[in-house]
Amino acid sequence: MMAQLRQLLEREGCEEVFSEQVSSVEHRGQLDAALRMLRRGDTLVITRLDRFARSLGHALCLENKITERGANLKILDPNIDTGTPTGRLLFSMIGAIAQFEREIMLERQREGIAKARAEGKYKGRAPTARAKATEVKALREQGVGAAEIARQLKIGRASVYRVLAA
Repeated sequence: MMAQLRQLLEREGCEEVFSEQVSSVEHRGQLDAALRMLRRGDTLVITRLDRFARSLGHALCLENKITERGANLKILDPNIDTGTPTGRLLFSMIGAIAQFEREIMLERQREGIAKARAEGKYKGRAPTARAKATEVKALREQGVGAAEIARQLKIGRASVYRVLAA
């Protein structure tokens, strides 16, 4: 898949290709690097709007950073180029629609979870760290540090501290 995307971007005339696969809350170093590299007259080409930004506000903020550098944004799917007035209008409209769809999806998800809870079918994720409390305490008594305990038991370091504090 990545090779196909790279070929698509190279056909668009891209000289540098930045790629990353991170969750919506992680730092996006490759995006930051791409934005830093932009110069006046450049065009940042992205494959899809929903992979570019986390929300409408975030998309508009990123597009503003690109514009401040004298560059344009081109989205391949759907075909939008913010270097034109029509492209800027479409970018704003598509972004607003995407934000609306996301909010509706989250609302339906919350309603589904509430209904499942009311019916006793939804109990959430089983707590992993508390289930390993005995192992956490035993490793700590052996002098093992919190980071190593977390690594060995495949739980978060903060979870180790919570278990030890309880």
